[in-house]
Amino acid sequence: DAPLRRAIESDSPPSCILWGPPGSGKTSIARVIARVTNARFATLSAVSSGVADLRKVIASAEAGRRDGLARTILFIDEIHRFNKSQQDALLHAVEDGAITLIGATTENPSFEVVAPLLSRARVFKLEPLEHEDVKSLLIRALSDADRGLAGRASQDGHAPDPPPVDPEALDALATYGSGDARVALNALEAAVRDARSRNGPVTVDTVQSVAQRALPYDKGGDAHFDTISAFIKSVRGSDPDAAVYWLARMLEAGEDPMFVARRIVILAAEDIGLADPQALSVAVAAQQATHLIGMPECTLVLSEAAIYLARAPKSNSAMKAYSAAAGAVRQRGALSVPLHLRNAATGLMAAHGYGRGYQYAHDHEGGVAPDQQHLPDELSGASFYEPGERDVPQ
Repeated sequence: DAPLRRAIESDSPPSCILWGPPGSGKTSIARVIARVTNARFATLSAVSSGVADLRKVIASAEAGRRDGLARTILFIDEIHRFNKSQQDALLHAVEDGAITLIGATTENPSFEVVAPLLSRARVFKLEPLEHEDVKSLLIRALSDADRGLAGRASQDGHAPDPPPVDPEALDALATYGSGDARVALNALEAAVRDARSRNGPVTVDTVQSVAQRALPYDKGGDAHFDTISAFIKSVRGSDPDAAVYWLARMLEAGEDPMFVARRIVILAAEDIGLADPQALSVAVAAQQATHLIGMPECTLVLSEAAIYLARAPKSNSAMKAYSAAAGAVRQRGALSVPLHLRNAATGLMAAHGYGRGYQYAHDHEGGVAPDQQHLPDELSGASFYEPGERDVPQ
């Protein structure tokens, strides 16, 4: 991020939140700032720290400022782990400049950082590293004698130089990292150990043998919501290939199949609706089958349902009808039920006109009572359901 780079180079980083997935460089940026800044640099982890630790750092920063010392930069890793009261403890110190706060988080700060603190800090969003960026890091790790694998002697006395790494294996390691440099580097180190034990090169098979890791996916975070959103929009967009891909992304990463099944039922009613009423039966059957058989076989059921819905004609007329009716309810309130539609459960009710004049639909031609009003008087003639052009005619 150019503004952040300029701020670091000029030794004037603002209070900020570094938001990005694991391995995207949040902690590395903090280390760079610590290395180049003239400010005092303090580090806390929200996992193991509390308000007492914060107050200690803030008190030291305020004392240093009174004594004319350099300002204090406080880096808090996983700041989203702090609760509201812990985050509130930072407000005054950030507001009056006692500390420059740098927080790192994998979670959306809009939801995990309190609004007053968020308003006092810039948010820098870090994206997952590109494939070629991860490859460059891996190549550097293989050749760096100081911090990389080059020159690092193995415990069993093998030659310190790392074994050869096939180009295909390097690509596989970069792909395996999924934009997470830390994961890719750890996998490289494991692959090098494995290859050394065999006195051979690092191959694709080596990578596959050490890379037993689930896809990056946080069932409570952005990945969860982003992926289900992509799935829903793919079904709605009549793209069966994309629908089954996003379905696989969720299930292979450990998503609860019942969560997906519930969304499929909602999709059937919301987006297919009356264009193919059978779609709802397919979706409900898929939900029930998923509940009965579970993983991994339910993947077949969910795949069939997702593809069926993606291929089906689309109509949202039922959703629009309900939305219009709900709007009338909110606007007009609880209007009285017409007397002829009320249930005359007792003689007293009948005496008060409940049910009087009601026309039993089955007594009329076509099963429809002519001119019978079913809406409240105030809404007589109102129309909420507008047939969609793809709705199946009755």
